Amino acid sequence: MITKHPLLIGAAALTTLSLAAFAGISGKPSVSTPVTALTYGPTGVSDGVHGELNAAPAYGDLAHGAHGTFIKMPAGFVSKVHIHTGDYWGVVISGVAVNGLPGSADVPLPVGSYWFQKGGERHVTKCISPNECIFFISQNEKFDYVTDTASH
Repeated sequence: MITKHPLLIGAAALTTLSLAAFAGISGKPSVSTPVTALTYGPTGVSDGVHGELNAAPAYGDLAHGAHGTFIKMPAGFVSKVHIHTGDYWGVVISGVAVNGLPGSADVPLPVGSYWFQKGGERHVTKCISPNECIFFISQNEKFDYVTDTASH
């Protein structure tokens, strides 16, 4: 198979390794899930203009603990300045994203790009491509989205 996006192979490999690591630790059987079998649901996080983030679980449960989750972000979405209690890792599966400190210059993150977000650090996440962005995030604790960050 020939691909026009060699970085997509790296993102897929990271996703596969994350799933394999979690399966090995948890004692659960190996899994193979085609993209067409992912079930996305609402997260309650919206920018008030472009729509809501949607999430599809790969492993774990983002609302209760360690997880790997696919996130769909609408094109043009710009998050509010926010924090997450815990650290997380993200890989861009489709679209072009930005994840950075409030007021910082945008660093485009195309397909295959990676970021690490330190828990408790104020930041903004964007989808700057004309099409939606899809990320895979991995976190060792539950996912939260805290927008009242004036005291942080």
